[in-house]
Amino acid sequence: MKKLTAFVCMLVLAAAALPVFANGTKDSGKTDKVVLTMGSWRADDVAQMNKLLAEYKKVAPNVEIQFKPTNPSDYNATLRLQLDSGTGPDLMYARSYATGQELFNAGYFADCTDIPGLMTNFTASNLAPWQMPNGKMFAVPFAAVSHAVYYNKDIFKKEGLAIPATWEEFLAVCDTLQKKGYTPLANGLADEWDILECFFLGLVPNYVGGASERVKYEAGSKKLNDANFVAAYQAMADVAKYCPKGFEAVTYNDSQVLFNTQKAVMFIDGSWTAGVYADATFNWGVFAVPAPAGKKTAVTFHPDMAITMNAHSKHPAEAKAFLAWLCTKEGATTASQNLPVGYFPMINFPIQLSDPHANEFLALNQGKETDARFVWPALMDLYAPMNQAVIAVMKGQQTPKQAADAVAALKK
Repeated sequence: MKKLTAFVCMLVLAAAALPVFANGTKDSGKTDKVVLTMGSWRADDVAQMNKLLAEYKKVAPNVEIQFKPTNPSDYNATLRLQLDSGTGPDLMYARSYATGQELFNAGYFADCTDIPGLMTNFTASNLAPWQMPNGKMFAVPFAAVSHAVYYNKDIFKKEGLAIPATWEEFLAVCDTLQKKGYTPLANGLADEWDILECFFLGLVPNYVGGASERVKYEAGSKKLNDANFVAAYQAMADVAKYCPKGFEAVTYNDSQVLFNTQKAVMFIDGSWTAGVYADATFNWGVFAVPAPAGKKTAVTFHPDMAITMNAHSKHPAEAKAFLAWLCTKEGATTASQNLPVGYFPMINFPIQLSDPHANEFLALNQGKETDARFVWPALMDLYAPMNQAVIAVMKGQQTPKQAADAVAALKK
């Protein structure tokens, strides 16, 4: 009996000596392997992110990160459900400003403040969207997007048109194109979000100013129905007649097709669409949405994506190591090389992008003030009302003044 007991003990000790994998199975390998999951709203980026994560595996060969995105419109609700039930991913994309702050305050997003390189390798303005009022960071900035006017260079050349320097010149270009039989703008209203995010919030800084003025509207010292805001709504009313026939029913995808098939000459959109036109049969470029005469042109360069870690991850060391890698020049460069065209690194290190159109987008920032989309930092409760106000103005259902008044009345 004693011999049997001793033999069993030896088996137990031998089993304990075997390495344990993340899924709890035993193997004869020399090191443990860890599997992390990453949540995201970028369902279109599976191939690119898998390439990026494969590059990271060369840095950390015993760590596998599985990219598991959710449809964009479902991400917030799905992620919250996962986190509430204790099944949230180890790593995840973090929304900026209030939406991300809420998950940090709920104890789901980890405190990332002490991740090496985070506080030193990003500017204060690039940290701010994922920073709490007390200075704590809840994510690592990952990528920004830009807003601009896509234009058909071949048609501009054929018709002898120059890039407009002012909004008035832009309307004149639209008028010239329309008189020559072209559809000047591809933008429509059917999907709603894009006319606000891409178009209206892309031009608002030209009328109301950048970040230094935005905070005055947030604080209430400037009103959302002042002359500058009314002028911004007026700009939307003025371009409606240059949009496609039946633009009320034109979807975002329709707009992309109209521009890509040269049935529309321009399209005001975000940089994330650049990859859609990779195989375009014509020459195209981008220019900044011009400001009205007498004002300075600004660019909406929006802090779009950050990555954070689950405060309750079973593998905090491995998750933190990945985030620390993103804070290095090597990590940021690798990310920029594997992200879709039109997503730009936010780290301080100079990074050369290979795509000429991506560099063309970035060049628009030079010498211009940049800011996030107007409502994102503190006025997201006005997103839907402002969206409907823009649509009503373009449909002729409200005057610009009525639209501005309606939104201003909701400001808390």
